[in-house]
Amino acid sequence: MPPTSPSVPSARRPRRTAARLTAALGMALALFGAAATASPSGALAADAPLGQAVAAAPAGETPPDSFWGDTSSIPPAQNVLTVKILNRTNGAYPDDQVYWKFGDEEHSIAEQPYIDMPANSAGRMYFYLGSPDSQYQDFIEFTVGDGAFNGNTTRVDAWALPLAMRLHASDGYDVQVGDSYDVFQQSRDALFQQFKSEVPTEFQGLADVQAPYRIPAPGSSPDFQAGGKYADYFTSYAQSVGVNESTSNITGCAGSLGGDPDMCAALNRHVAELPADQQSDPSQYYKSGPANYYAKFWHDHAIDGLAYGFPYDDVAGQSSFVSHADPQWLEVAVGF
Repeated sequence: MPPTSPSVPSARRPRRTAARLTAALGMALALFGAAATASPSGALAADAPLGQAVAAAPAGETPPDSFWGDTSSIPPAQNVLTVKILNRTNGAYPDDQVYWKFGDEEHSIAEQPYIDMPANSAGRMYFYLGSPDSQYQDFIEFTVGDGAFNGNTTRVDAWALPLAMRLHASDGYDVQVGDSYDVFQQSRDALFQQFKSEVPTEFQGLADVQAPYRIPAPGSSPDFQAGGKYADYFTSYAQSVGVNESTSNITGCAGSLGGDPDMCAALNRHVAELPADQQSDPSQYYKSGPANYYAKFWHDHAIDGLAYGFPYDDVAGQSSFVSHADPQWLEVAVGF
């Protein structure tokens, strides 16, 4: 996931996604031959009626098969693969108020829950709750080749809606990535409060600055930008390993770090002082501060612990990026 420049989250275009996805597409082909309403209260099951409380899922839990519905009814693609959008808002929004947009095409899932996805380069699919211009919106990113899918969920700019993807291919390959089951189960208010309770003081304001619509990444918050109270959060640590960059450039992998993925990842994970082999060991990540605890939270609440919490979170294979040849279908679950 590439570094991005500050702007409105829904309009931001990453600089490195196209290159990374295109490269992954080439690799895949070579290897395989080819978005308002108040939030409901209580923890809810993914497909439970509004108000029906259930026990909270453990953090990081993979959604059960029932979460994904009847996949046998997904129609075969005439192009590359069929994409199905699932309403997993726990009754907060009916299907006619869950919208998706890809290119010039925009529908509610009541109108059209599927899209026969053609080959495309560095695309985004947007999701909106309530109306097509709602501030409750988020997106996934992907490149679709003639015979391969490469894509990911992303928290590089912000977290705005619970999103998860399930990709299935003709050879039986079947993988889930994105927000974990506990994120979908609980109410939006509960998730914002959980974020505050699990991150250090410096990061807690992220849950307030753009509430209730999103939790932005540190680089999108005035607190971590020049003149902000945490503008020097990373300064001393970065300098101790020979890096002279602002905190916002470190969390955003910008400036000199735009071309140094390994160092940017190491600083965000607080492993830059360790030997190179230990910098690739996830058990070492976020054990001490300063670190990007925004990113850590989304890893802790992601399927298999994989998330794009900062632009170079793909270093050491920690991102939510998936790539496979001969895809048959992709399901995208949209929560609230």
